[in-house]
Amino acid sequence: MHRLARWSLQAVLYAAFAAAVGVFSGWPPYRQLGPEQALLRLSLLHPGAPLHDCRQRSPEELAKLPAHMRVAQDCPRERSPVHVRVTLDDRPVIDETFAPSGLARDGAAAAYRRLVIPAGTHRIGVGVNDDARHAEVFRTADQTLQIAPGQVVLIDFDPRRGGVLIR
Repeated sequence: MHRLARWSLQAVLYAAFAAAVGVFSGWPPYRQLGPEQALLRLSLLHPGAPLHDCRQRSPEELAKLPAHMRVAQDCPRERSPVHVRVTLDDRPVIDETFAPSGLARDGAAAAYRRLVIPAGTHRIGVGVNDDARHAEVFRTADQTLQIAPGQVVLIDFDPRRGGVLIR
């Protein structure tokens, strides 16, 4: 094959590839949400409270331990699961418990849920319990929001910023 023919064929193939990329970059159109829909997203990463209290070791127990392991308190590492309740207009939409991560169940609990909701005015209530020893105690937030079409409402939990956040 002649050199000019090879280069011409190569140019035609590159042009066809570029045209295919150009066509499929905008077609078919994709919409994440419908025209009158919004998104409610629960996204949190939070370590629950310790599942058990620390225990004071007796002098006899300490004497049996090697010198480098003699710590006065024995504190189990396991964490409480994090229980989350979300209501939309006083109707429950999420009521789940998220287990702590890690082999020893000593890491943070991770939660991610997304719900497509109709746009408009909604009352959102959130309750988070991160201590299994006090299962009836929830940190709560309740907010009425005007949600625009395509808007994303985020639910998060950050104890340093006041607990439950709805933004």
